[in-house]
Order: sequence, then C-alpha cells, then structure tokens
Amino acid sequence: MLRKAKDAVVHFIKGTDKLLLILCLLASAFGVLCVYSATRYTISDKISFPRDARTMIVAICLGLFLAAVISLIDYDIICKLWPVFAVGSVALMILVMLVGVGPPSRPDSRVWLNLRVFYFQPSELVKIFFIITFSTHLDAVKNNINKLGTLALLILHALVPTLLVMKSGDDGSAVVFMGIAAIMLFVAGISWKYILAALALVITAVPLLWFKFMSEFQKQRFIVIVNPEAYPDTAYQQNMGLSAIGQGGFLGTGLFKGAYTQSHSVPESSNDFIFTVVAEEFGTLGCIITLGLILAIIFRIIHNGKKSIFNTSTLMCYGIASMIAIQVIINVAMCLRLGPVVGITLPFFSSGGSSSLCLYIGLGLIFSVYRTTYNQKPTNFRLTSIRSPYVSQL
Repeated sequence: MLRKAKDAVVHFIKGTDKLLLILCLLASAFGVLCVYSATRYTISDKISFPRDARTMIVAICLGLFLAAVISLIDYDIICKLWPVFAVGSVALMILVMLVGVGPPSRPDSRVWLNLRVFYFQPSELVKIFFIITFSTHLDAVKNNINKLGTLALLILHALVPTLLVMKSGDDGSAVVFMGIAAIMLFVAGISWKYILAALALVITAVPLLWFKFMSEFQKQRFIVIVNPEAYPDTAYQQNMGLSAIGQGGFLGTGLFKGAYTQSHSVPESSNDFIFTVVAEEFGTLGCIITLGLILAIIFRIIHNGKKSIFNTSTLMCYGIASMIAIQVIINVAMCLRLGPVVGITLPFFSSGGSSSLCLYIGLGLIFSVYRTTYNQKPTNFRLTSIRSPYVSQL
C-alpha cells in the first residue's frame, strides 16, 4: 500500500507542471505565515497554534492531495461529467439557502454550510464546477457562438449560478461569476458588437440597480469610497486597513511587529484583509512579491492554456486564471478603499479553508491539462474555434 502511494506521488511529480506547483506552494507558504502573524493573538495556554492558520494548512494539504488525484484523470473525462457538476452546483446553492448560515456581520445572508467540523462555503466549489460546465458548453457551440439563440443559452448558463449565489447573500462571488463568464466568452470568440452591447446595458442598468435593488447598507459601501466621513462605522474596516498599509512603508515593520496586525485592529485581517498584513509587516516590497507571485501563477496557467490544442482545456485554463485575477483585483481594491467591501478572499493568502481547498481543486484541472498536453500528442488536429489575442490560429 505504501509503495503504491509512493509510486503515485512520484508519478504525479514527474508528470506535473513543476513550475506552477512551486509557485503555488511558495504563495501558500507566504500566505500561511501572514495568517499566523495576524492570528497570534489567539495563542494561549489552551491554544498553541492559531486555528485559522491550522485550518488553512489542512485545507492546502487536502487540496494538494485532491489536485494530485484530479491531475491523474484525463480532463476530458471530467468534462463529460458536466451534468453532474451542473446539478451539483444548483443543489449546493439551494441547500445553503435553506440551511446555511452567515457571518455575524451579515446574519441575513446564507453563505456557509455548518458541517460541525468546519464551515464550508459552497460558492467556492461552484466556481470550479461552473468553469467546467461553461468550458464544455462553449466548446459544444463553438461554430455558432455568435448566433443569438446560442448566446442566449450561454447567458442563461452564466446567470443561473450568479443569481443563486446573489440570492444567498454573496454579492462578491456573484461579481466573480460574471467576470469569469465574460472573459471566457471573449476568449471563445464572441463578437465585439455583443461586448459593446453588454457594456451599454451595464451602464444603463446602474441607476436602476442603485435606486431599486441595492439596500442602504450596500449603497453605504460605495459612498465611503469617496466620502468615508459620511458613514464612519461602514468605513472603519477600510480606514484601519489603510492605516496599517501606511504604517508599513517600503520594507515593512517586520514579521510579528506590525502594530495594527498584532493588536488585531483591522477586522478580518487574517481573511479578506490579509493584504493589509502583508503591507504593514513586509511593506511595499512584500506587496510587490505577493502580487508578483500571483501574477506569475496566472501567466503560467494561461501559458498552459495556450499550449493546449483542445478548446475545452484552453477555455478551462482561462477560466481558472480569470477567477484568480478577478479575486485579486477585487480584494486589493477593497483593502485600498478603491472598491466596496464584498467579502472576497485573496487567493493563496486569505485564511478561508473553503477558498484554499477549492483553489487547489481548480489547479488540479490545470495539472490535468498540462499532463495531457505534454504526455499525449494527437495528430491531424486544427484549432479553429478559439479566437483571442492570446491563442493563434493553427
């Protein structure tokens, strides 16, 4: 049994994208260090190691194991199971709306499932399921993607998980879903006239959303971006975050020496506002390293997508890359008070166990694409259905 396990590990390491794996492990290690620093205040006679950091390590280890297993499965087989993932996504979101719980600050929301041992956020897994099903859908209609009927079904496909997630109270994840769908549609070759029409529709819908659908609290989150004095309680988290970032300077105050971090002055500093911990204790240089690591991961995933000769795998790579990129942009904007607080984690760095676990599950798909691309060489194949600035016509 042990020898078989050892052989499986060796097989995984030999056939996987080692550069991507190393980059991900480096980012996760840095993330765990930052989470540990942000939660050291919880250490006591009864607690020798912060719970958030411990949960993150367990989630990463479990995610790595699942990524290894997934990488050994041909991604084409995974894509053929798209009906299972589609039904599973809807079932998970309905379940969380029925029996889910929300954070103390949002008791009206339903974003977590209480599994007794830990809290699980289904929307994180649904993101991966959506990328699989949407990639398969786009590939199936590749020759008719710019027909209105086809496009209408694709939009409906994207709207189902988006609206379900929004209904549960997770507005941030809903934005991520829309961003993933938009980028994947662009990569698949949607016409510019539809892109411009969509932009015009979004701009036109902003006043309607503001006056008819947004709650007072949601409006406050936008108002404090330009006028934090108007709602000091709403702006408190971002104000403290900016103070912590300013304290760091270029080189930072040093590990475990950040006044704001160590006093737990920034709410959710180990989770959504982990970027403020990086900025305070490691400075601007630490922020550059953090964003550089994540950017390298994104480019490496896109590189794998460009190298693949199959439509579905290319789209899947762009889907995972866009998921990471969108979350980074939203999270950093939150911490810098350039965007509203919407509860989006910083990939590889935030303490959320669900996000770390599901992120590595998504990376397992990329490892599967890499293994298929470099270990199998199909012949007489022409890539004709992907039109984007990144993928050339063969």
